[in-house]
Amino acid sequence: MCGIVGLFLKNKKLEPDLGALLAPMLDSMCGRGPDSAGLAIYDGISPAGVVKISLQHDDLAYDWAKLADELETRIKGKVQYSVNSTHALFFVAGEESAIRVILREIAPKVAIMSMGKRIQIMKETGTPAEVIARFGVSGMRGSHAIAHTRMATESAVTTAGSHPFSTGSDLCLVHNGSLSNHSRLRTNLQREGIVFSTENDTEVAAGYLANRLQHGFSLQAALEASLRDLDGFYTFAVGTASGFAVLRDPIACKPAVLAETDDYVAMASEYRALTSLPGIEHARLWEPEPAVVYNWSHS
Repeated sequence: MCGIVGLFLKNKKLEPDLGALLAPMLDSMCGRGPDSAGLAIYDGISPAGVVKISLQHDDLAYDWAKLADELETRIKGKVQYSVNSTHALFFVAGEESAIRVILREIAPKVAIMSMGKRIQIMKETGTPAEVIARFGVSGMRGSHAIAHTRMATESAVTTAGSHPFSTGSDLCLVHNGSLSNHSRLRTNLQREGIVFSTENDTEVAAGYLANRLQHGFSLQAALEASLRDLDGFYTFAVGTASGFAVLRDPIACKPAVLAETDDYVAMASEYRALTSLPGIEHARLWEPEPAVVYNWSHS
């Protein structure tokens, strides 16, 4: 099952309302995935040389201040952070790869949700409505976002197994479907330096895209290559710093619908997730074609 939604704002005046527009879209997909939910929101750009990091720990009383102090000691610089439920958003001066190594050394039980200049990932177990309320999604702003509701049919219901998955800078992916060759792909990608935190096949798909981008592929080209290299059935929604993309496999047995107006582009697993959007009655609506990459960017 599972449900996917995405929203790309073309009209900057709507950016303060991104969370308020996204929340009912995500909540409406509860019937497709009631055990966990997550979202990636893209907002602003961190200062030059500063990395924006989403972190998670199951303990609501986790000592984030201690972690910030330890990071400051290691990087010999200032760390800023804010806490939101089980998550914390850190701003750290330095290189992403070096910061990842440090975090794994000093806080191995803290999950790195995402890193980049704009991305912030939040995900937890619970219904979409519970996750939306937990993180205050309705009050968030941004230029675009993707989100996912999960029905864990092949693994345990955990925060780690929830979507989105991020394996590269400002890159994340949500997925409805199943990959049949993810085990072999995982092994091959690990040989090339991609690090995985879960056994979820969606994380492998995200790692594949990160690897292609590292080899100089554009997002369009990486997704086109995935049609050859990823076996299975799926609908992908991919977030990047500048936009988002949608792709269905060549069989396209997983549902998806797209809507576009002068103000936004929206996608969802079902049309009912789009009905709360302003002007949806005048939108151009269509079902994405199999094996065709749909890509929108602010750049």
